Amino acid sequence: MTDSDPVGRLLATARGEPVDDPFRVTGVMMQYYHVCKRELWFESRNLEINRENATVVRGTRVDETAYSDKRENLHLGMISLDLLDDGRVVEIKPSSALTEPAEMQLSYYLWYLDRVADVQRDGVLAHPRERNREPVELTDERVEKVEAAVRGIHSIITQSSPPPAEEKPFCDSCAYHDFCWC
Repeated sequence: MTDSDPVGRLLATARGEPVDDPFRVTGVMMQYYHVCKRELWFESRNLEINRENATVVRGTRVDETAYSDKRENLHLGMISLDLLDDGRVVEIKPSSALTEPAEMQLSYYLWYLDRVADVQRDGVLAHPRERNREPVELTDERVEKVEAAVRGIHSIITQSSPPPAEEKPFCDSCAYHDFCWC
């Protein structure tokens, strides 16, 4: 198959169809696309993050302890779901500080389930430390945003060098900080 549209290539890759140039997008890549395009490029090259970074440690701790009695970590092709709770896909985050990237990651999971597995689900974005849960539905608007992001991700990760560093309020807590500012 030769499909120049990254969305079509991703879907064909996910469905196991023959693709000349397979294309994969993970939930983390979707999140990074909405946080920092440079971080996305580093992730696409499998550059290891600083696992001792306080933000990474905190996120790992929330991942390991929140909903531990229900936790499933379901791996379905390109996506890895934190939890299914009463049929809803639950994405667990340590904080609501970066809501849009988390919502887009969850929206990507819902889109992937719908388009690849023909399974329609609603989602919940959970912030256990804040005792907050936000419903997320796959609307037509979210579908358009997810597909635009898939195209944007493809554009970034196929570049031969990373996008220029842009200082953002959360750069100091980024696990890739030294790749940009040292």
